Amino acid sequence: MPWAGGNISFNTGDDPAATAAARAALLSALRPRGLDTWAEVRQVHGDALVEEPFAPEASALPAYRMEDSPEADGMFTSAPGKGLLIKTADCQPLLLAHRSGRHVAALHVGWRGNRCDLPASGLVRFCAAYGLDPADIFAVRGPSLGPSRAEFVNHEREWGDSFRPWFDAASRCMDLWGLTASQLEAAGVPRRQIFGLDICTSLNAQHYFSHRHDARSGRQASLIWIEA
Repeated sequence: MPWAGGNISFNTGDDPAATAAARAALLSALRPRGLDTWAEVRQVHGDALVEEPFAPEASALPAYRMEDSPEADGMFTSAPGKGLLIKTADCQPLLLAHRSGRHVAALHVGWRGNRCDLPASGLVRFCAAYGLDPADIFAVRGPSLGPSRAEFVNHEREWGDSFRPWFDAASRCMDLWGLTASQLEAAGVPRRQIFGLDICTSLNAQHYFSHRHDARSGRQASLIWIEA
């Protein structure tokens, strides 16, 4: 079974009641830590961001569905207590925080997000919105598809020559972790402030949801917030 918290996405075919229960448990566990509510978007593997996204009342979160939410793959906020929730099952959840602790952002970085340079462009837009210096940003990448499992058999068509430094021709795998770190560093984040939880979801599918491993899977949550 994947991680004990359960699937938090209503769009995976799971029992809606079980998903609502998992979401309620997540909220209950985090509210004592300064989380009042959280915002979500309809993730579409693009590069759109939402500034100060809508977050429903906490009482609505367990059953909250996002039919009217914007399509985007990133959010940022300066509102204490408002969490930013990213849902993944192999893609990289990328969480950003300013040194002051007063501004945070969350990005959903699938391989298409890497290809369109979302780590860098998302960072730049986050900093521009609040007048921040990228050198004062800390970044954490969550569990996701690791370098030994990110296979691309059509590398030339899907990536191209500019991404060849992160491609291992022998295994036909991409180092998406290294690519994300490089994109952040190129946008001004010091390497010493870029962190990663180097846990491959596909290799650890007994603990994490992995679309690459199971084809049909739930979604785990990655959250960042400013304490209320």
